[in-house]
Amino acid sequence: METMRVMGDEICYRNKDYLNIQKLFSCRADLFRTVYTHAKVKAIDLMVVDALVGAYDYLEISSYIHDPSKYWKLDDTIIKTIQTSPAQELKESRDLIQRIFRRDLYKFCDECIVPKDKLENFKHVTAQDIICSQKSGGVTLREEDVVVSNVKIDLTRGRNNPLESIMFFEDYQSEEKFPIPDSRVSHLLPTYYQDMIVRVYSKKPELVKVISEASKNFQLRTYGMKAQVH
Repeated sequence: METMRVMGDEICYRNKDYLNIQKLFSCRADLFRTVYTHAKVKAIDLMVVDALVGAYDYLEISSYIHDPSKYWKLDDTIIKTIQTSPAQELKESRDLIQRIFRRDLYKFCDECIVPKDKLENFKHVTAQDIICSQKSGGVTLREEDVVVSNVKIDLTRGRNNPLESIMFFEDYQSEEKFPIPDSRVSHLLPTYYQDMIVRVYSKKPELVKVISEASKNFQLRTYGMKAQVH
């Protein structure tokens, strides 16, 4: 805060703080990778979504947007409503919520990072893509057995460097603001600013191996290699 100035209509920073600002964006991306979109966190997210979708019609969730007196009450307590309701219509959703509390989560099967040269025309991978990559023989996968999470992590500006849109100044006597190309600061800075990670989950523990193999087949067919990040 001490090294900021408002110049014209934008916030500018001392040029010596370039690397500190770059670290801010980098730390944000690391938090998304290791915390906010951690594989188990996403598994819980996916299960909550399925539970809400299953309860959507019975609880008439969409009707809340037309009544402000109801809409402001639509919060996390809806999970407790599903969990404690005896309604048979909510059984599947209720079972999913119970699985979350028992830590019986959707099982992580596979993960890959989309190659850089495939990002521009990347289309989200679906459960259908995975089951269509299953080789014949053994258990036949169904679309409802598989969940796919497409996770995009970047430095806030997609494939672009966010520091390109930030202006700097030299000292507090200066009235001139200017951009700084990262090549003038360090050759150790990243040259690419976005990851697309595809994670595949199984809703049933007994299908983990089959789904993992189908996911690897999909990678070979789509990217010409197995692109796992682990």
